[in-house]
Amino acid sequence: MFLFDNETKVDLLNNEPIAASIVALLRDNPSKPMTIGVHGDWGAGKSSILEMIENQFSTYEDTVCLKFNGWRFQGFEDAKIALIEGIVTALVEKRPALTKAGDAVKDIFGRIDWLKLAKHAGGLALTATTGIPSPDMIGVLFGKLKDLAADPARLATKENLDAAAEGAKDLIKPFSKRVPEEIEAFRREFDALLKKAGINQLVILIDDLDRCLPDTAIETLEAVRLFLFTSNTAFVVAADEAMIEYSVRKHFPDLPDSTGPRDYARNYLEKLIQVPFRIPALGDVETRSYVTLLLVGAELGEGHPGFQTLIEKAREALREPWKGGGVDAALLNTALGDLGDKGAEVVSALTLSDQIGPLLGRGTFGNPRQIKRFLNALLLREHTAHNRKFGEDFKRTILAKLMLAERFIPRLFERVATDAARDEGGVCRRLAKLEAGPGASPAAADDTEPKTGDGAAKRKAGTEAAAARPAAADQILDEWQVDERVTEWAKLEPKLAGVDLRPYLFIARDRKDFFGAASTLGHLEGVVDMLMLPKIAIQSTGLKELAPAEASRVFEGIRQRIMSSDDFRMKPKGVDGLVILVTAQPPLQPNLLDFIEQLPADRCGAWLATGWNAALTSPPSKERFALIQDGWAKQDGNTALKAAAGAGMAIKTKAKN
Repeated sequence: MFLFDNETKVDLLNNEPIAASIVALLRDNPSKPMTIGVHGDWGAGKSSILEMIENQFSTYEDTVCLKFNGWRFQGFEDAKIALIEGIVTALVEKRPALTKAGDAVKDIFGRIDWLKLAKHAGGLALTATTGIPSPDMIGVLFGKLKDLAADPARLATKENLDAAAEGAKDLIKPFSKRVPEEIEAFRREFDALLKKAGINQLVILIDDLDRCLPDTAIETLEAVRLFLFTSNTAFVVAADEAMIEYSVRKHFPDLPDSTGPRDYARNYLEKLIQVPFRIPALGDVETRSYVTLLLVGAELGEGHPGFQTLIEKAREALREPWKGGGVDAALLNTALGDLGDKGAEVVSALTLSDQIGPLLGRGTFGNPRQIKRFLNALLLREHTAHNRKFGEDFKRTILAKLMLAERFIPRLFERVATDAARDEGGVCRRLAKLEAGPGASPAAADDTEPKTGDGAAKRKAGTEAAAARPAAADQILDEWQVDERVTEWAKLEPKLAGVDLRPYLFIARDRKDFFGAASTLGHLEGVVDMLMLPKIAIQSTGLKELAPAEASRVFEGIRQRIMSSDDFRMKPKGVDGLVILVTAQPPLQPNLLDFIEQLPADRCGAWLATGWNAALTSPPSKERFALIQDGWAKQDGNTALKAAAGAGMAIKTKAKN
C-alpha cells in the first residue's frame, strides 16, 4: 500500500468549495482581466485545487482553461517566452476554427518570434557599433536564418568579417522598434484572436511557481503582467507567498527592504494578485478524517463505490468541523457496509487515525503532504518489518507512536532509543513514569494484565522491573514532564512502558544505528560524555585504569560522535578527549592514526595538522603521522591545511637539526 503524492481530482480535503468559489468568481466577471492567487505552504493542496478548477471549467463551452507549469520549462528556455507561446499554442490547439484565421495566427506567432530574437538584440547591438560581431553572436543571429552558413565560426575569418558585420547590422534593424509598442501590438492581436475563436473567457492556471528558481518565477510573473489589461483573460496562480517574496528579493537585490509599512516584495506580489485565496491548515477533526480516508482509499482503491460514498458522507460530516464529528466508526459502517476480509484493515485505519491524528496534525501544522509522507514512511517500515518476519508482536500503533516522536520531538526519540538499545530487555524505563503522569508510580503506567505470548511476557517483565527500580532524581525525566509536547505524546495509546522497542528501532535505523558500538557502552557512557567536554573540563583521572576492551569501546564511542558531524572547519568536540584518552592508553595509537586518516582532509581546518604529539609517542606512530602530514603538505585542495602541515614539518626538521 502506497499513498501517491500527486495532484488529484479526488477531494479528500474538502477543498472543492474553494475551487467552486474561484470558478464562480471568474464566471461572474468573464470580460474583466483578473489574477487570482491560490496560496498555501508547500504541500497544502494547491495543485489539486487547480485540477478541480480545470475539471469544473471543462463543462463550459465558451471558456478555455489552460495549464502552465513553469518548473517544467526551467533550464530549457526563457520562462516568459515559454508562457506566452504556450498560451497561444494551446489556444490554437483547443480551438481548431482558428486555423481558418491564418493571417491572425501567423501575425501573433511573428510577434513571439520577434520577442525571442529581441532577447539577444542588446548584446549584438553593442558589437555592431564596432562593426566586429563575435563568432558566438553571429551564430545566434545566423543560426535562425536558413540561407546563411551553417558554421558561424567560418564567418569570422578575415575575408568574411566585413560581410558578417553588415549582415549583423541588417538583422539588428528590426530591434530598433520600441519594446512597449511591440508589446501593445501583441495585446491587440491577442484580443482579436480571442474574438475570432469565439471565446468568452480564457483562464490560465499557473502551477509550481514556488518550486522554480527566482529568475524563472519572476519571468513567469512578468509574462502574466503582460496580460493584465487583456480583456476576457484571467490567471489563477498557485504559489507559496513566502517563496515568491524570496524570489523578488533575490531577483531585485538592490531594492530597499521596505517602503513605509510594507516591503517591496509583498507590494510586487499584491500588484499582480488581485484576489488572494489562502488554503486553511487542517484541524484535529479534519486531520483524523483525512488520515482515515487516505488509508481506507489505499486499501479499497479510489474507484471502490463504497469509498466514493464515504467521501460524500465525510464532506457532509465536515461542514462544521468545530462541532466535532468527522469520519467515525458509525459513518464508516453506513458508507461501506460489510467489507468481508477488508473490514479489519478499515477498522485499523480508523483506529490509527484516532490515535495519531491530533499530534500528527499539530506536528505537521495541518499540512496534507507532510501527513501523507509520514504515513508512507510508516507503512513502508511496517511492510519491511513483516518481510523480515518480526512476528505478530510487531504493532503498527507502537511504530507510529515512536515515529511521531522521531519526526516531531527528535530529542525525546534519541533518548528513548538510546535507553532502549542499552537495556537488556530493550525497554526505556523512564517511559513508565512519563506515561503514568507526574506523581504516579511506574507500575501505574500499565495496570492491565498482559495476555499470552512472548511479547506480553516481555512487556510484563519489563514493567515489573521498571516498578522495582528505586526512585531517584532524574533530570531528563524532569525535563520531559514539563514539556507539553512530550506529555501530550506520552498520553497517546498504546503505552510503551515495558515494551521491547528494539525491533522498532532496528526498522528506524535509516538515520542512525542505535545498535553500534555506542549502544554497548553501558556504564562507560559517562566516560565518553566527559571526554566530549572542552579540554579544560576533562578529568584524566581513572583513564589509565580502564581495561583494554573498555578503552577501545570508549574510543569508538567518541569517534562515532565526532564523525556524525559534517562540519570540520573548526576542531570538533571530542578530538581533545581522544588525545587525552590515547595518551593514557598508548595501545590505542594505531586507532587514533586510523581516525586521523578517516577525517575528510579537504574539508578540515588547519587544526588537523597539529595537536597530536602528546598521544603519538611510539616511533612507528611518529613515522606514520609524518607520512600523513607530508601528504597534507603536498596536496592543493586545502590551502590552509597545506600551510599548517608544511609549517609543522619545518618545525620538526629544525628541532632535529
